Amino acid sequence: MATPEDIVVPESTARYARKKRAIVAAASEILNRDGVKGMTLANVAARVGLITTSVTYYFKKKEDLAVACFIDGIERIDALMVEALKAPTPTLRLRRLIELWLELHERIVAGTAPPISAFNDIRALDKPQRVFVRDEYMKFFAKLRSVFEDPAFDYIDEQAKTARAHVMTEHIFWAKAWLPRYDADDYPRICDRMMDILINGLGAAGSQWNPVALPLDTEGIAAGKEVSAAETFFIAATRLINERGYKGASVEKISARLNVTKGSFYHHNEAKDDLVVECFERSFETMRRIQRAVAQRSTDHWANLATVATTLVNYQMSERGPLLRASALSALPLAMRGQMVECSNRVSDRFAASISDGIAAGSVRPVDPFIAAQMLTATLNAAAEIRWWIPDVAAENAATLYAKPMFMGIFSR
Repeated sequence: MATPEDIVVPESTARYARKKRAIVAAASEILNRDGVKGMTLANVAARVGLITTSVTYYFKKKEDLAVACFIDGIERIDALMVEALKAPTPTLRLRRLIELWLELHERIVAGTAPPISAFNDIRALDKPQRVFVRDEYMKFFAKLRSVFEDPAFDYIDEQAKTARAHVMTEHIFWAKAWLPRYDADDYPRICDRMMDILINGLGAAGSQWNPVALPLDTEGIAAGKEVSAAETFFIAATRLINERGYKGASVEKISARLNVTKGSFYHHNEAKDDLVVECFERSFETMRRIQRAVAQRSTDHWANLATVATTLVNYQMSERGPLLRASALSALPLAMRGQMVECSNRVSDRFAASISDGIAAGSVRPVDPFIAAQMLTATLNAAAEIRWWIPDVAAENAATLYAKPMFMGIFSR
């Protein structure tokens, strides 16, 4: 007589497959709102009109469902990359990838395609699930990186190929944050403008990449030459949130990172949420301080933008760094998210203003200032993970790897 363990779940049946897809779609939407730690089988079940035990028929544990969401998203973006690689040239492959991504985003917004879970929360998974999902993501990444392996670009070294592919993923995925400002019929124009910036950069004809980064102890940049006790918590929390997501950076883990007790944590911080808000505010204020310090030194907007970007990349590599990744905004509690998004937008708007001034003065190419500012924000956001993607990177080479392609073009020498 067969036991329950001997029964094979009929995955081939259409009804089973439809329900499983509906569960993954609902869970992906919740993941994007609440993160891995905030998603529960109960709230997924409620979204699809089931009881919790019915969901466990398809996914025994929440972690299994989270993995299924990420794998579904990776498979779908990988399929776009496979299609894009059919284009005859590297430039057309990048263009096709952006076109396909925008088309998919349009269908998701219209409700004719299920949502894709945000990949930034993969880091909130525990081992071995995190390793499995990351390895699947890297298969997609390898395809994207192959765009830069064309013989025509043999001047791009191995580190630069990885950095440029990484920045490219940030341009694509960060677009979800600003695309709601546009109607779907604007998407072809958005693709044109993104490609113009990607291929030609920001510099007017004759521009050279020779920024002089400001020292991080310059007055007006560093909050102080010595790292205070309170700031050590900000640094530890920022690094943990970047590594494991908002929910994964617990009070216990932050305290353990600093080798202090939870009591010491609460001596310096009222609560974790307050600390996270201060981490975001610290990151945004650091960016604003650098923007202000550079603006006071020159009226050359091209040079100023390059110096700001280089200084910020250097900050990411410093003992005070990195900055908190903007992608962590998506996992914040809703009550905190709106305020922090506004702070992030103000930083990007300042970049847009500098780009507009540079266009008027002739030092920056005529580009869409808003889209260019968002792409610059994405570039700097990517730089927070330099050491993960390129562990042996030399600090003095970081800005050339990450900032230069934004200013000179993603295929530039």
